[in-house]
Amino acid sequence: MNSTQSLTVISDTAQHSFLSSSSMTYVGFFLLTLVLVSIDIYQTRGGNITIRKAAIWSIFWFLLAFVFAGSIYFFWDIYAPTSDYTNQKAVVSFITGYLLEKSLSVDNLFVFAIIFSQYQVPEHLRPRALLWGVIGALILRAIMIAVGAQLLAQYHWVLYVFAAFLIWTGIKLAFGNEEESVSSYPEKLIRKVAKVTDDYHGNSLIVKKAGQWFVTPMVLVIGVIAVMDVMFALDSIPAIFAVTREPFLVLAANVFALLGLRSLYFVLQGMMDKFIYLKPALSFIMVFIGIKMLLVGTSWEIPTFVSLGVLITVMTLAIIASIYSKKEIIDNAN
Repeated sequence: MNSTQSLTVISDTAQHSFLSSSSMTYVGFFLLTLVLVSIDIYQTRGGNITIRKAAIWSIFWFLLAFVFAGSIYFFWDIYAPTSDYTNQKAVVSFITGYLLEKSLSVDNLFVFAIIFSQYQVPEHLRPRALLWGVIGALILRAIMIAVGAQLLAQYHWVLYVFAAFLIWTGIKLAFGNEEESVSSYPEKLIRKVAKVTDDYHGNSLIVKKAGQWFVTPMVLVIGVIAVMDVMFALDSIPAIFAVTREPFLVLAANVFALLGLRSLYFVLQGMMDKFIYLKPALSFIMVFIGIKMLLVGTSWEIPTFVSLGVLITVMTLAIIASIYSKKEIIDNAN
């Protein structure tokens, strides 16, 4: 065997080893996600979720994300053996991406509340509807991350398309009406292909009445939530690619951001009207991230730690301003 053949064998072996290692990382993370989703399902069983319980679990999911960030620091070489990221950069990128996705997912909660009100979903059935919504979002985002990473790797100009889309969406969010964004197309489509019962039948999606099969209004709710998941994924996936283009970090940040979404919904359910400045804050963040994406690869590129600082500052100011504004209204009323 000559030296060229030897190098070829070594290269093929190294490539096979990398693919095997990379595959095992994603398989392991997939199994971890299944376990965590199962825990989330178990703790929301029965549909009776108090604000206290939801708050405790929201804190748990938040802290768990930072525990995972710690594992990235210590095991980054195992998670992504060929990455040119240092351990520190990987951790900062994950935390920034996680906080960004968590912030953007808050907007999902407002739309979920509108959907539940529009379809008069009983309180005890909402956890199940949210479960389907979160599972749908996880599957959809995993697909979009894989496609997005491949596109960015082959066509750098796609980055500018994503950036323009984010800026446009942020401006639209600032001046748009959330209620108008809840599409009626899924309902029309479902009603064309199936008969729908007037009332809910517990968590059942399909019921048999008088010898005929019907779908329940729960199917309509899940259909609308699925469409909204598509729309939000179109916003959030480009946003996190501006923070990092490491596929594993993008996927992990999305998974951990979505895991506590159901618990967070029940915490914020009674507080939706209090955070009046949250919507403009999210709008500003999306425009900022779009600009950051446009500057990637230039001498004006915005560092990830600056993005993290801007993200935390804007969200904190929005919450403080909302609380202060609400307090001022109450004081004036008295």
